[in-house]
Amino acid sequence: MATEKSALLLHRQLNDLRKQGSDCFSAGLLDDNDPYIWRVTIFGPSGTLYEGGLFVAELRFPKDYPNRPPKMKFLTEIWHPNVESDGSVCISILHEPGEDKWGYERPEERWLPIHSVESIVMSVITMLSEPNPDSPANVDAAKEFRENPASFKKRVARCVRKSQEEPIWD
Repeated sequence: MATEKSALLLHRQLNDLRKQGSDCFSAGLLDDNDPYIWRVTIFGPSGTLYEGGLFVAELRFPKDYPNRPPKMKFLTEIWHPNVESDGSVCISILHEPGEDKWGYERPEERWLPIHSVESIVMSVITMLSEPNPDSPANVDAAKEFRENPASFKKRVARCVRKSQEEPIWD
């Protein structure tokens, strides 16, 4: 029963996204028969180091969505303090609900069932615009961001170019 409700909710969110559209990203199902795996392309936010990039990611939803958060992973190479080297996105709203055992996040900063695909992707776009090197998933990127901004910018520029030259569509 929960699986049916979550599948219906995900289909509804997909239809809403298709109706309203977005200048910031595009999203859809990887397989029309599986509403739990989405492909998202984020257009690098203007005015940021990521501007012009086409960053493809996958969202994997649990069967008990929206009670638990999806996992998001970039398939396109991206250099960012809050993205692990394997592409996994590390932001508060994608962390399991409840108390943070490390004490870094308040419960209201973590996953809440009110979040939608749109709010998740918009949070990731904000993350691209405003890296948080104080809570890094990629320590090397965070260190370079703080200590050698010119080198960080060059690495990001390479990722942007690569995303334009070798887009991942399937």
